Amino acid sequence: MQKSATFIAFIFAAVLASPVAAQTGTAVVGKGPGIAGAAQTVKLTATITAIDPKTRDITLKGPQGNEVTVTAGPEVKNFAQMKVGDKVDVEYIEALTLELKKGGGQAVAKTESAGAARAAPGQAPGGIVGRQVKVVADVVAVDKEKSMVTLKGPQRTVELKVQDPKQLALIAKGDQVEATYTEAVAIGVTPSK
Repeated sequence: MQKSATFIAFIFAAVLASPVAAQTGTAVVGKGPGIAGAAQTVKLTATITAIDPKTRDITLKGPQGNEVTVTAGPEVKNFAQMKVGDKVDVEYIEALTLELKKGGGQAVAKTESAGAARAAPGQAPGGIVGRQVKVVADVVAVDKEKSMVTLKGPQRTVELKVQDPKQLALIAKGDQVEATYTEAVAIGVTPSK
């Protein structure tokens, strides 16, 4: 499962790092009393222009003619189903939420979870990988004049500027902030017609 996650992340990084594919995206930002969050989605599409079965190299081409070659490891079980002309669709989602926990009480900690899934043998090639990181930190100082909050987490202490005075007014020393970061990448191959 970890190897397929590595392959999926590698394909996404390779396609995103170069102007190979058409890219569309959306971003959402929201907040409420004691909570704020932001999320974005990026979608990419490329076309397979070459496949080398011996090296398992796949060349992807975007609408502007740029190409990148990626290698599919042995964990990609449906490699033989990919053909020149197939479309590779990649969707990347990431989100961050910050939630104020009045009065604290939780353990200061960092937890991480991850998961991955790939298409079963015989199905169209594809897969998904995701991870979530959650950090609980103590509010150790609040500077209302500078609009700064100091948070002490499990690994380090950080100072954050709080732009919204209404949100800043809710935060006091002894409270906690729970930050949750989530990301997921999905890849699917659509056969050419």
